[in-house]
Amino acid sequence: MAADTSTLAPRVASSLGRYRVMAYVVGAMLLVLVLVAMPLRYLADVPEVSAVVSPIHGFLFIVYLATAFDLALKARFTAKGTVLVLLAGVVPFVSFWAERRVTARVRAGQPL
Repeated sequence: MAADTSTLAPRVASSLGRYRVMAYVVGAMLLVLVLVAMPLRYLADVPEVSAVVSPIHGFLFIVYLATAFDLALKARFTAKGTVLVLLAGVVPFVSFWAERRVTARVRAGQPL
């Protein structure tokens, strides 16, 4: 099992915490967008839900990118690892998987 955050530098631990929250928030919002808002828009001709959810998701995705990039800098991710983590918020369910993997590797001190 990976070490807890008490073994991490405080700046890495705080960045990891922010990243974890945003990974889950963006993942959940993406699921709402893809599984609720878009079907309502295109199958039921109800565009109002998408009109509200889409900009919220867009804003939260930008915050996700900032928090993920901040963690990548502080935890010294490789360029490839950084790009993959940044793109994880684009595909439904991937942000949840990436969050678990990133958390485990950062806590273990392994490069990403």
